[in-house]
Amino acid sequence: MKPNRIVITGAPGTGKSSLIKELESQGHPCLHEISREVILQARKEGYEQMFLEKPLLFSELLIEGRVKQYHSATKLTDNFLFYDRGLHDVVAYLHYVDEKYPEEMQLVCNKHRYDMIFILPPWEEIYTSDNERYESFEEAKKIHYYLESAYKSYNYKPILVPIGSIEERVTFIIDTINS
Repeated sequence: MKPNRIVITGAPGTGKSSLIKELESQGHPCLHEISREVILQARKEGYEQMFLEKPLLFSELLIEGRVKQYHSATKLTDNFLFYDRGLHDVVAYLHYVDEKYPEEMQLVCNKHRYDMIFILPPWEEIYTSDNERYESFEEAKKIHYYLESAYKSYNYKPILVPIGSIEERVTFIIDTINS
């Protein structure tokens, strides 16, 4: 039996990583966001902001890593598996920066399906930027639009997670999955 694949997505600074950590602390298997790893590796190779300097190369590295994550999950026997972002996020970000990309990326997104998509809305009160998160809150709102649009274009119905405490958000997600 393969697990139900559940994506937690949203613009930068919406609480995805905190939510994933809480789900994990409750015993749910989670696969973490890989973009920070790609960013740190790119800095070692001389790219200060790889996504801004080479968006297609950055996106190809993300797709490669997320496909590996996707296939690594086939060994799990749990009912649910949570992903901190999905493959379709890559396409959404490329749309956000108006970057053309190879059709192969669309094929990869079509081939690798998830069971549910939860999207966290922009939330100014918790938004912070750092060395890897350079977008402004206004940009985060635009990214939210592109994320929602990308998942819908692949025939998903993203479920908006209400603003609230981490515990309330986790309860909403678990209750929604179980209903």
